[in-house]
Amino acid sequence: MALAKVLLGTTGDGEEAPLPVQLTRALRTFVTQAVRRLGWGVADQGMSSLTNFAVNIYIARDLGAVQYGAFSLAYVTYAFALNASRGVSTDPLLVRFSAADLQTWRRATARCTGTAIVAGLAAGICLLTAAMLLHGPSSLAFLALGLTMPGLLLQDSWRFAFFALGRGSQAFINDTIWAVTLLAALTLLKVTDHRNVFWFVLAWGATATIGAAVGPLQARVLPRLSGAWEWLSGHSDLGPRYMLEGTANSAATQLRNYGIGFILGLAALGSVQAASTLMGPVMMLLYGMGLVALPEAARLLQRSPRRVGHFCFLLGVGLTMFAAGWGAILLVAIPEGLGHWLLGSLWRPTYPLLLPTILTVMGSCASAGSGAYLHALGAARHSLRAMLISSAAYAVCGLLGAEADGAAGAVCGTAVATWLGALAFWWQLRVARRELGDRPAVTGLVPDPSYEGHGELT
Repeated sequence: MALAKVLLGTTGDGEEAPLPVQLTRALRTFVTQAVRRLGWGVADQGMSSLTNFAVNIYIARDLGAVQYGAFSLAYVTYAFALNASRGVSTDPLLVRFSAADLQTWRRATARCTGTAIVAGLAAGICLLTAAMLLHGPSSLAFLALGLTMPGLLLQDSWRFAFFALGRGSQAFINDTIWAVTLLAALTLLKVTDHRNVFWFVLAWGATATIGAAVGPLQARVLPRLSGAWEWLSGHSDLGPRYMLEGTANSAATQLRNYGIGFILGLAALGSVQAASTLMGPVMMLLYGMGLVALPEAARLLQRSPRRVGHFCFLLGVGLTMFAAGWGAILLVAIPEGLGHWLLGSLWRPTYPLLLPTILTVMGSCASAGSGAYLHALGAARHSLRAMLISSAAYAVCGLLGAEADGAAGAVCGTAVATWLGALAFWWQLRVARRELGDRPAVTGLVPDPSYEGHGELT
């Protein structure tokens, strides 16, 4: 009984607790809930990364270089389509419905997931067309990816929808279902000796579709394909800009990697990629935080606008310090045997690239807080401008560095670019706050209560 009175904000005599005590309890409750949601974000990203890592390692070991190269080409295409789909479907959901009530969220999620399916169908048609024009393993990989792309994009949209509602545990369960069924499918392929890139990609996409089919049972929401146009038109001020933002970042990364391979050869590109792989735990944390940082910032803007700046600043500083700490451990441990254990003989050409790679990842972490703040504000024009500056610098500085000083120059150029990008994001945030204050942008919405993020849908 005493505990109940404390939680209700009363003293033992039934009197209301002093205001400072109430504020302290409210702050403690908020921090506890935020930490729980952030933890689910990291756990879910870890499960998702494990799934992708497992299929990469499996194919690389079992199918050899040629078929693995075909899978890599398909995977890059999948990543590009995924970023485009998130821009038009789940990003607006996170921005405008993270503080919505359950009924509003369900109606919005039905339209959002319907949009993801439509995006998957469009991408699938393009992939099937490409498969007809290609030949060999690449054609097989694109054929399997085209058949399963709607399921892949729908499964990803459920993850973000659950985080918008603050139920990261549901996203983790969905990704775990994908991981478990994928493991069973890969085992079946090995037992039945179906060692072909088509079957591996098909198993990867088909098991994601199982997760996508479980999503409606978890959310009690059915995707509405007929609501896709309504969703796109209702968020036309955000969707196209977010789509361009995501695809610009992906395109810049691929352009730099292809350029390094062309200028310096595949061995140098392998060393650059190996250095990035060593920073994998930091990137997993960064992406995991990204799943929950935007919904958390959006909720703060609704409930306590003055705290959102502190939250985003601490997010960026915390991630940057974690990257620095992990990098310091690697710099000491790699020459002491960890490098050979992880990378074999590749650790020697990789080690000189480690310090600039650490600085690169730190730059990416430094922009995380400002990026979340810009998206929570719905300042898509400013976040797009910052991303275009960052992406252009990433590609140009990386390629110029490769031309000037080989692999070391490429990584140093990339490090400079990521810090320039961080400055661009924080500067655009300053400009956006001058224009909007701490009020989310709502321009471009259709005159329908369903897009206001409050109350029930009509």
